[in-house]
Amino acid sequence: MKKIMICFVVLFMFFSTGFMKRQESTNLVSAKEDYEVTMKRDILCLMMAYPEYIKDVRVENDKIYLVMNSGNKVIYDDKREKKFDEKVNNPDIQDMMEQLYPLSDINNLMDSDYNPGRVRIYPLLKEVYGSSKSSVEKNLVNVRAGNKQCLFNKNNNAANSLKKVMEEINSLSKAQGNIYSIVFPVNGTFNYRVIAGTNRLSPHSFGTAIDLKSDKRDYWKWASREQGQKRLESYPREVVEIFEKNNFIWGGKWGKFDILHFEYRPELILKSRYFGNKKINEENWYEGAPFEDNEVKKYITLIDKTFSGE
Repeated sequence: MKKIMICFVVLFMFFSTGFMKRQESTNLVSAKEDYEVTMKRDILCLMMAYPEYIKDVRVENDKIYLVMNSGNKVIYDDKREKKFDEKVNNPDIQDMMEQLYPLSDINNLMDSDYNPGRVRIYPLLKEVYGSSKSSVEKNLVNVRAGNKQCLFNKNNNAANSLKKVMEEINSLSKAQGNIYSIVFPVNGTFNYRVIAGTNRLSPHSFGTAIDLKSDKRDYWKWASREQGQKRLESYPREVVEIFEKNNFIWGGKWGKFDILHFEYRPELILKSRYFGNKKINEENWYEGAPFEDNEVKKYITLIDKTFSGE
């Protein structure tokens, strides 16, 4: 009887080990497929967001690059393990797109390490909006915001999008009298500077961000999380929705909150809009995207061709 039990245990361990190895192999395959689908979606969103600036996708030495109109390449994934602060300071595109921006409303401040949009790819921003202060300044136009004329970058439809935002907010303020006093006067748009305490350029340096009327509870370095939470609760969501509809993200949806701050980031809004609630589908990875758009079809075809090895 004892020998039978030993044999049973040995057989059980043998088959269990085999099952576990097969399960691990299945999980690895599934993770690889999920990664590839997410990568394709990220690249598609970037091509939709920057149609005049990204011309190709290329695989070289097992690394994936976006090819800009200038011929410069921007890496998708450098394959390095990083903590969030490392992703902010030395990011690749995968790092930038990793945290999904929430288009739905939030009632509470995000976790301190959840900051979708604080990771920025400067080679991409420089290609699109200007590589130096003087080149950015050549792309700036005035947009009326309340009683001010504010400088904003005209490239990639950024200034036109802000103009639409301001027109809608003006209409909203006529219906809701308190809105105007909450939003205006605008605190600033273009300002070529680094982010305090870092050597990274602020998005204001590219003329793609706007700070609305300032409150001492707006910024994580000015206020406690309790104060920030109260400010978040009182902020008019109609204003946030108008900005998001026009491809701006809101710093109120960052754990390191910046509630007065809105930033033109079409790639993040497009990913949330088209893929935010879509499960991974390896067969039709682009499910959710506006496939009826001929330009989008071209991007999908290009991406599929690039990763099929043709």
